[in-house]
Amino acid sequence: MKIQKLDPKELRKLSIKDLEKKLKDQKLLLMKLRMKLQIEGGLENPMAIRTTRRNIARILTIIREKQLQGQA
Repeated sequence: MKIQKLDPKELRKLSIKDLEKKLKDQKLLLMKLRMKLQIEGGLENPMAIRTTRRNIARILTIIREKQLQGQA
């Protein structure tokens, strides 16, 4: 499973609904990674959890920016 950093420029082009869907997907991915870490005791990519957490933070930040701009 390849975990990639989400590009903020691409995220800003999306609507809030699309961002919320991506947020849900990232949170599910984070949960799966944490479960795998507990069950198997390790991950193929040890940076996967960190990258996923940062992706979630990016999405939340952009959602908040859009809300403050009145795009809700």
